[in-house]
Amino acid sequence: MSQEYTAPVPMPDLEVTASEPEGRVGVEGPWGSPRSSEAESGGALRPEGLSTVGLSTPTGAPRRRTAEIKGAVPEPGAVTIVVPTFNESQNIRELLHLITESVPSRLPCEVLFVDDSTDDTPEVIREAARDCPFPVAVLHRDEPVGGLGGAVVEGMKAATSDWIVVMDGDCQHPPSLVPDLVATGERSNAGLVVASRYIKGGSRAGLAGSYRVAVSRAATWLTKSLFPRKLHGISDPMSGFFAIRRSHITDGTLKPLGYKILLELAVRSRPRTVTEVPFVFQERFAGESKSTASEGRRFLRHLAGLRTAGPLARMVVFGLIGLTGFVPNLLALWALTGAGMHYLPAEIVANQFGVAWNFLLIEKLLFRDRRGHRHVADRTIRFALLANADLVLRIPLIALLVGQFGLAVLPATALALVITFVLRFVGTEALVYLPRRSRTARSTA
Repeated sequence: MSQEYTAPVPMPDLEVTASEPEGRVGVEGPWGSPRSSEAESGGALRPEGLSTVGLSTPTGAPRRRTAEIKGAVPEPGAVTIVVPTFNESQNIRELLHLITESVPSRLPCEVLFVDDSTDDTPEVIREAARDCPFPVAVLHRDEPVGGLGGAVVEGMKAATSDWIVVMDGDCQHPPSLVPDLVATGERSNAGLVVASRYIKGGSRAGLAGSYRVAVSRAATWLTKSLFPRKLHGISDPMSGFFAIRRSHITDGTLKPLGYKILLELAVRSRPRTVTEVPFVFQERFAGESKSTASEGRRFLRHLAGLRTAGPLARMVVFGLIGLTGFVPNLLALWALTGAGMHYLPAEIVANQFGVAWNFLLIEKLLFRDRRGHRHVADRTIRFALLANADLVLRIPLIALLVGQFGLAVLPATALALVITFVLRFVGTEALVYLPRRSRTARSTA
């Protein structure tokens, strides 16, 4: 992963970026950290795993007070525009031109491209940035972890302004709206300002074709149905165009997967006050849409991960997955007994088919983000032992409930199923998918 800066000059409070002599500066990695010069810090500070390739500072616009500019945003006086890109070289010059025309005259800005491209996008950015009167930076990722959403998180970590505006690199999000997003956030004291296609004055006119319109509608309905409380007041949770205060981003909570980073922010780290402004979704300037079938599958996995983030929701999904395991179990039992095997050993063998089915679904849908804590063989053995222990525990538990507590067989069986289910869920989460304690932690304890 590399970080290449073209014109990353410090932005003075309430002033448009000024002309500065040639020099080199750095950016501190963790959000909330101030920008510091390389001379002061002994080297550019940056997010872990990044390396600074090169820095340069072109001549900027004359220094002016924003109070002297008609329509200028009085506070906070600076914005970092984060643009995630993947093979968008044909759109870069037009995007920077549109930003130059509409943003610096109203508030100082810097633009940070977080690039996962396999084409010449970084080189095009460097060339186009020479004509920009504001700092432009490129952070190129060798491994696109988390997709475009992961790129946005990296950009937020590197941002140095009070406000961060996230927008696409294909010119479908109008840069002229950037000052209005920040101004609206300042006036309403909001932590998040969403550019929405679905409020009065907004439009999704730029969506290409009825298929994309239908997919967008379905995805919006699905997300709002799954998260009615978290997405209250957000009419367009699928928007990729929004402004957020840097101080409202909670470090360590974001786990992006795919390109819907606003949904991730709203569900995991929603600011207390959220507002919206309308915008008209533009047609793509050049190139092809990145909304593919594989991105759709990643989006559905992301939804599943967000919905099962709480323990109660995970338990419900765990139970639903367990119910589906009866299908392979019964099919295997039918096949084995049909082949002449005695029903008792056939029951034991058939149960393993249900266990395997449940394990695969739990791995894919429920604990996908925790699979790295243990080796797959370790997880498989532990899960199989817990699942089969359920059978061993259930019969003596039923006998205890009937013999000692006087319950009838049916309610005793139902209660035993509930108890063993809860124990199996807790055991699976604690013994299979929680991180192992380090030796240092154990010795300290």
